[in-house]
Amino acid sequence: MKQYQADLSAGSLMLPESRTVARLLMAGVTDAEWYGAIRTDNLLQKASPATAIRQARLIRFRLQSVDPKLWPLVAEGDKEVAMQSMFAAALKHSELLQDFVRSVVADHVRRLEMTLLPREWDQFLADCQARDPAVGTWSESTRRKLLQVVLRILAEARYLESTRSLRLLEPHIHPTVAKTLKAIGEQRLLKLMELQV
Repeated sequence: MKQYQADLSAGSLMLPESRTVARLLMAGVTDAEWYGAIRTDNLLQKASPATAIRQARLIRFRLQSVDPKLWPLVAEGDKEVAMQSMFAAALKHSELLQDFVRSVVADHVRRLEMTLLPREWDQFLADCQARDPAVGTWSESTRRKLLQVVLRILAEARYLESTRSLRLLEPHIHPTVAKTLKAIGEQRLLKLMELQV
């Protein structure tokens, strides 16, 4: 039985924030130092501590779901490398995002239908609900927010031309990202990113 989480709604790939969190994790900070950096020092530069904590927690979960060898690519890689590495971490962390990329995005590209339709989200969530009835308890605003975040993630990772046009792009995985994913045994994740599923 699948268990989908709606925590994805806390934010898209958030590159500047993700670089900061990756550096904290690489430095091996204690829990006290972590909360000091996020809440007191406001390293993520958020208007409210609650937002900073929520986003930092999501990014931390994403990064901790992949091998730490990927963290330097997020912290120090150029924009393309860092974005793709964060996309890999977001996919690894979120089964909802994984399944959307697998069953909707990859399917479209395979059939050469290069535009997503917003109504496909409702059908996708109905399919998810069949696998996990808890999805049926998500509010309409949560469902809408999740769609916004998923589309923004796909645009940031260059799978979508923009969140307006919803035109799909062929994925081009940076060699550094592909090499690192292979080295840490994430061939399946790489295949998903290449839409070879």
